[in-house]
Amino acid sequence: MSISIQPFDGKSVCLFCGSSDRSDPAYTVAAQEFGAQTAAAGWRLVYGGGGVGLMGASARSAHEAGGRVLGVMPGFLRSRERLFDDVETLVVTSMHERKTIMYDQSDAFVVAPGGVGTLEEVIEVLSWKRLDLHGKPVIFLNINGFWDTLLATLDHSMASGMTPDTFRQAYSVANTVEEAIAQMQGADDLPHLKHDQR
Repeated sequence: MSISIQPFDGKSVCLFCGSSDRSDPAYTVAAQEFGAQTAAAGWRLVYGGGGVGLMGASARSAHEAGGRVLGVMPGFLRSRERLFDDVETLVVTSMHERKTIMYDQSDAFVVAPGGVGTLEEVIEVLSWKRLDLHGKPVIFLNINGFWDTLLATLDHSMASGMTPDTFRQAYSVANTVEEAIAQMQGADDLPHLKHDQR
């Protein structure tokens, strides 16, 4: 894969989140706050490249606050998710390539409210963490309890013996943007394994 990405010497956080403009406005506000606070913390925001929904809200906010932003979008989604080209954006060929770059370019993952695509992204990075393929923080931004049902499902999997109890250490939960920022900044002390070890 030959992709040209502007060098960045600091830490980067990948935000998984929804592209819908029809969700609770509280989620959009949280995405805006997350973008601004990520920039203030000196972290680069890595996200799905779209200009709509929580994706667009977070990227615009980070950009307006003077932060670095990297968007990654498959070409076939350009019209649906409306590319936000005010920031550095890579247009790639597939969802797999998108996720690979987002993973490789990030030191931590924050999971804001989103739909089935967001679920698919976080379950994959949690699965890799379960297999000891990386040690990057995975943080659920649980605004207004949005992720409570998924967290209950993960608890059920552990209680049923399908997943070991130690899996609880694979992720954390933040009920506010401030908590999520504080937790992602703990990434400085964690070892990170590369994607190509899968």
